[in-house]
Amino acid sequence: MPETKFQRLIFALITVIITVPCFVFYCSSYEAGGFTIDIIKNSVIFIPIEFILAYLCEIFIGSPLSVKLALKAMPPQKNSPMMVETAIICATVGIMCPLMSFLATILYNGIIAVGIYHQISFLYFMINFIPFWLQKVVLNFPFALLSQLFFIQPLTRTIFKNIFAKKSKEYNIENEQELIESTETIPSDITQ
Repeated sequence: MPETKFQRLIFALITVIITVPCFVFYCSSYEAGGFTIDIIKNSVIFIPIEFILAYLCEIFIGSPLSVKLALKAMPPQKNSPMMVETAIICATVGIMCPLMSFLATILYNGIIAVGIYHQISFLYFMINFIPFWLQKVVLNFPFALLSQLFFIQPLTRTIFKNIFAKKSKEYNIENEQELIESTETIPSDITQ
């Protein structure tokens, strides 16, 4: 899996590209009482905003903390790689779900409901912020955990492996070519 900082950034990017639309459609469908074509049309506006928020949260907060928590709970020396990966996924969901639900509460119940559509008053939003946020966490957590474990992370890991497997194969082929060329320049009396 990701070994360098660049690879971690790419892995986070792939994860967020897959996760954000899933969650925007899921949350919007829940709020509207069902999934319709209007959900897709209206959600397209929010996907770039949530994408930026999710990516920043993932690379600066979610990923570093989840790896530390998971490796503390499941040391790689004592556990199988699959168990360690599962622990990292669970820790990431445990951190990112409340964090993104917090930001979604501010965005959907605050900025949009109060500032744009004037559906609720600012005072009502402030008084009910914690219940709004906790409701989003409770509704999002099962979807987040199951989608990350069974769909998003397997797909992300497959895409990531395919991207970096090609690059490592190209690198190995280049190394083999250099090795072949360097052995061709060895004087014949040494090789005999």
